Amino acid sequence: MATSLADIRARLQQQENKQGGNSSGGGDNAIFAHWNIKEGDTATIRFLPDGNSKNDFFWVERAMIRLPFQGIKGQADSKPVQVQVPCVEMWGETCPILSEVRTWFKDKSLEDMGRKYWKKRSYLFQGFVRENPMQEDATPENPIRRFVISPQIFNLIKSALLDPDMVELPTDYNQGLDFRVVKTSKGGYSDYSTSNWARRESALTSTETAAIEQYGLFDLADFLPKRPDETTLKVMKEMFEASVDGQPYDADKWGNYFRPAGVVIANAEPATESAPASKPAPAPVAEAQPESEEDMEPAETTAPVETAKPASQRAEDILAMIRNRQKQ
Repeated sequence: MATSLADIRARLQQQENKQGGNSSGGGDNAIFAHWNIKEGDTATIRFLPDGNSKNDFFWVERAMIRLPFQGIKGQADSKPVQVQVPCVEMWGETCPILSEVRTWFKDKSLEDMGRKYWKKRSYLFQGFVRENPMQEDATPENPIRRFVISPQIFNLIKSALLDPDMVELPTDYNQGLDFRVVKTSKGGYSDYSTSNWARRESALTSTETAAIEQYGLFDLADFLPKRPDETTLKVMKEMFEASVDGQPYDADKWGNYFRPAGVVIANAEPATESAPASKPAPAPVAEAQPESEEDMEPAETTAPVETAKPASQRAEDILAMIRNRQKQ
């Protein structure tokens, strides 16, 4: 774990250089849904270090790929559904889905489709909610909350960390800084670009330090998806190809691996159990999480909507272009 702001700056700079050269589990209510605050409101939060001492940062990156399906196989009245699968680039591996999608950006006619299937980043933090403008139905006994931060807000956090005017780590218990999440709107989407760090340092209260002593800090990596094994990677690739091809979600094939949120699969393995010994043991079932307003940033997650052709016809056209290009 980084012990100083200089350490964090050095690691961030290393990442910047590397990128330039290469031109939510849990089931509890610990996540603070800051995207639900009203427009014009501000939530003040105080970030804490990661409980994993091997993590150089006080956050972890989460990368997911959304696979849309026209419906569920065998259900005539089913509506379109979406399944999220983990992008294995989180673990430094080659992602079989992105390996295909990256080639699409070489063809302008496939760029929109490429953005649709591109990985969606978010960042997991933890800390205290010091000022909450919402009335939550229930708050957890443990006041240390988790935060799912969008790239827009993360870039503000990262920029400030690289600013030489910031002297102390913002997670320091005695000289840290609060972060203000400010919700506005822009172009019909929620906008958080005016979010900012507090100008003055402040110490944790005795109640907050007591909570850390009592409950401890989360190991943020515990809330990342399980790393897919070889069998699960093959399932992910099969689902991706079926999604692009306009096929419905097949619960019989994929229900023990990944399923849409809120969809009950008959005879599917429970999410917390492994398959019987006679079958390859799949990763725990990953259910797609409800989309938050954080997910609706146009540059990160929303591809232009095509209306000229039905989805099935568009998929056929795209697949034909991909296959023709591969033959060349």
